[in-house]
Amino acid sequence: MAEFLECPFSLEEENCGVVDEILRMCSFENLSNLEVNKNGKSSSFEVEYKVYFREGKVGDWKNHFTTEMSEKLNHVIEQKFQGSGLRFFYIWH
Repeated sequence: MAEFLECPFSLEEENCGVVDEILRMCSFENLSNLEVNKNGKSSSFEVEYKVYFREGKVGDWKNHFTTEMSEKLNHVIEQKFQGSGLRFFYIWH
């Protein structure tokens, strides 16, 4: 990403472990275990930060979406994919 942003790390930074430390600090495990993300809450939206940290499991979205939410998402996807030649479908169990 740093190279893409035309701001690559120097050889010294790479050799000193700067890249590895950034990767560690930005990891799912580290971010989800920060106290602020375990117990903090957005003052703007009254939403706990921990809701942003879920381990993705195939099909788990069904445990978090209502039927109405699923239908709305299907509608949006159909609109966005229209004319692209792509199709989206899932099996609801």
